[in-house]
Amino acid sequence: MNKYMKMAKENADRGIANNEGGPFGAVIVDKEGNIIANGNNKVLKDKDPTAHAEIVAIREACKVLNTSDLSECILYTSCEPCPMCLSAIIWANIKKVYYGCTKNDVANIGFRDNDIYEFIKGNNNMLNLKQIDRDECIKTIQKYQKNSGIIY
Repeated sequence: MNKYMKMAKENADRGIANNEGGPFGAVIVDKEGNIIANGNNKVLKDKDPTAHAEIVAIREACKVLNTSDLSECILYTSCEPCPMCLSAIIWANIKKVYYGCTKNDVANIGFRDNDIYEFIKGNNNMLNLKQIDRDECIKTIQKYQKNSGIIY
């Protein structure tokens, strides 16, 4: 077994043993293989639905490296990332992810990642999402762009 995936699995096992959350663990390493951060699902412990293993590890790696850019890092996760974690991975600029179990594996035990994927495709009505007041809200974005010059 890959040593980093083994660590991700051990993180998941430890989180389950401590009743911290679901069966998920993650490890972030740099390109030389140095461990930057570990994470496990802490949704129950932190009472935070965003405390997925990948996000816990991303938050820790950003603190350790004092940056929001993890483009020089690799993520190992015990399960295929959910849509929220995929988004966080992309925002963190992580370009390489290795995962163990699949989204179908966790769907079989009751996790609803597939419902979210269907919503994103526009095939699900699980959320009523409507745009309002763009004309006023866009002014804040324009002000930010004018003053910062930062493009993400």
